[in-house]
Amino acid sequence: MDTTAPPYPNANAAEADGSRAPQAPDLRTRRAGRRRQMLAMVAGCYVIDAVILFIYAQAGTVPSTIAPSYAAIGVLTVALWTVLSESGFNDRFLDHYLVVPQSIVSMMMTVAFCYIAPEVSIVFLCTLYLVVAFGSLRATPRQSAICWTFLALGLAGLFLLTDKPLGMPTGSGLERLATLLVFLLTIAGCMFLGIFSSGLRETLYQRGQKLQEAYRRIEELAELDELTGALNRRSIMHVLDKEMARCRQAGKPCSIVLLDLDWFKRINDTHGHPTGDEVLRTFAITMFANIRSSDHFGRYGGEEFLLVLPGAPAEPAARLAERLRQIVADLDWSAFSAGLQVTFSAGVATLRGDETADSLLARADHALYGSKANGRNRVTGT
Repeated sequence: MDTTAPPYPNANAAEADGSRAPQAPDLRTRRAGRRRQMLAMVAGCYVIDAVILFIYAQAGTVPSTIAPSYAAIGVLTVALWTVLSESGFNDRFLDHYLVVPQSIVSMMMTVAFCYIAPEVSIVFLCTLYLVVAFGSLRATPRQSAICWTFLALGLAGLFLLTDKPLGMPTGSGLERLATLLVFLLTIAGCMFLGIFSSGLRETLYQRGQKLQEAYRRIEELAELDELTGALNRRSIMHVLDKEMARCRQAGKPCSIVLLDLDWFKRINDTHGHPTGDEVLRTFAITMFANIRSSDHFGRYGGEEFLLVLPGAPAEPAARLAERLRQIVADLDWSAFSAGLQVTFSAGVATLRGDETADSLLARADHALYGSKANGRNRVTGT
């Protein structure tokens, strides 16, 4: 049966209000290809309906001119829409399928043939159902209301202002065959509509899943330092504030360790920046492999890192920092560059009362300064 609504609906389509939206050439090409497929389908539906009307004509139900007239008008209408589509006219509108004008033209044409050939009005009434059903997949609520209004006016005129005997021919075997085909094709159209809707929902679901994964990845990248994979400064500071509040509320200690790679500028100058990047990455991996899952590690800036240890008192925090210092110092860094050695200095501070994050960091920085002043490659607590 005739279906002038597009077979590629978009549930979020905007109304065709004449607005012009910028489009990439490849997007316009894809849309034009979809419109070609849709219009080819519509033309095929007109031809199928014409074949059924031809069967009715052979049974003597309608004049022989009805089938070719219907097919000719339908195909010419499709040709008009095709010319507009290929000229780029459709791309001027947000609704590039032109749902409302196509649906209205199809509905008015179908109602007109109900009037011209009322003996086989079942063909055109079933066609109307499919036109509306397919159009609703693409139309917005406002577009649906417009189409329904035009259809209601057309049918009201047909049913109330005329006395045409709208019929469903079943008198002869040939008529019964044609009527059977009408119902079978209508049911097939309904089944296609259901299958297509199901496929559309699945496609939208999969796209939603991909979007969620993309958003998750974007959020993850926004929180992490690109080079080391550690939390960036903004994120580690947010974590510090959150853990301080949580530990304070639970009455638990919270310690931090401020770490700085020793002579890192010298490493870059002597061994090159690519080697320096590898040092930072390996250092971060080493940290992640040797801290608790509840601990948080972030890049505070440059070669300076911050370790947040919720629930850790001062002495265990200092012991952990010392163990990490020893692990890093014992690594075979010469694998990256001959003669390369990497160590770090650290300052440890434990939260006091209602101390602010800035105060806590200031004490850790002061302790770190003490480690550097005393020869580096050491841990100092406050």
